Amino acid sequence: MALQQEIIQALGVKTQIDPEHEIRVSVDFLKSYLKRYSFIKSLVLGISGGQDSTLTGKLCQLAINELRDETGDETYQFIAVRLPFGVQADEQDCQDAITFIEPDRVLTVNIKGAVLASEQALREAGIELSDFIRGNEKARERMKAQYSIAGMTKGVVVGTDHGAEAVTGFFTKYGDGGTDINPIFRLNKRQGKALLKTLGCPEHLYQKAPTADLEDDRPSLPDEAALGVTYEQIDDYLEGKTLDDATSKIIEGWYLKTEHKRRPPITVFDDFWKQ
Repeated sequence: MALQQEIIQALGVKTQIDPEHEIRVSVDFLKSYLKRYSFIKSLVLGISGGQDSTLTGKLCQLAINELRDETGDETYQFIAVRLPFGVQADEQDCQDAITFIEPDRVLTVNIKGAVLASEQALREAGIELSDFIRGNEKARERMKAQYSIAGMTKGVVVGTDHGAEAVTGFFTKYGDGGTDINPIFRLNKRQGKALLKTLGCPEHLYQKAPTADLEDDRPSLPDEAALGVTYEQIDDYLEGKTLDDATSKIIEGWYLKTEHKRRPPITVFDDFWKQ
């Protein structure tokens, strides 16, 4: 099997989707998980103001609304968490996303103090963080806060991982990659946009240039600039279309060198890293 087909199969991306059907798949998936584990009462998700968290947040709230209606259990809740590092440049987009999602509860945890304290502790130990590694520190602090909230609210942490992110490994290991449940895994970027459009999301939230916005030296660096390929190209690749060799090699290169991010910690029984 060609590598492209192996990747498509591993990530479960479809060539075409029905947005309404995929919305139902994700909502039912979340509901089924919470019904199976009756001690779970909350879904916890960080809201950044970008496409992925806006979509995932809306799906979470829809699932919680339906669960409450179906079970009569009013203790179910969706908790949207704002996690700025100081003042976020696109704060208005975050507020617009929250208005669209209509979460049961909104918490704000400013991670700046915690990140600076961690950086200072490492500095005292003789480790000076680069700007890039400091960005990973931010992502991990955000995830730590979400797990603390989930732990105190009988909850699980929801992730936003999707096909276009997974294929490139464009997430921080044990940061935004460290979650309990990922309801939009299988969709690529354009498919996520289609779901948001169907849900009536304000267009500017899913048309904005995606950015991890983790680096201080390169604030709001577009994902596509960091990756060296566009999301249109990544989506085409994941839908089985033929791309030029150079573009395919970039995407496949990202996939192969980030395989460790998509797996549990390596053990003596693993051999993927030898290939």
